[in-house]
Amino acid sequence: MSDSSSNERRHTAETAETMADVRYEIDRLDRILVGLLQERQSFMNAAARIKGSRSIVHDRARIEDVVTKVLAESERQGLSPAIAEPVWRTLIDRCIAYEFEAFDALKPGLDKA
Repeated sequence: MSDSSSNERRHTAETAETMADVRYEIDRLDRILVGLLQERQSFMNAAARIKGSRSIVHDRARIEDVVTKVLAESERQGLSPAIAEPVWRTLIDRCIAYEFEAFDALKPGLDKA
């Protein structure tokens, strides 16, 4: 990422004229995404705290529900499903792994296989 830590938008995709403009905006968006992912991660901690059993951390129906909602929102906002679906499936997979770790740290030995 660039040295600049400003989240001030300087260009749109239409007004960017140089690769420096493009890279600035991508770096700015990456900083915003990191913050959003950290916020999402905090809810994995909450889920681990709230769930009473390790066996319900992985919920196939919920995964498919999330992906369906993301694909609908992606279509609405013009994000390619070829980007959205694999990114979210990977995100969900990593969040589930994180939630298992958080669950085990909060509730050692509970439901441990």
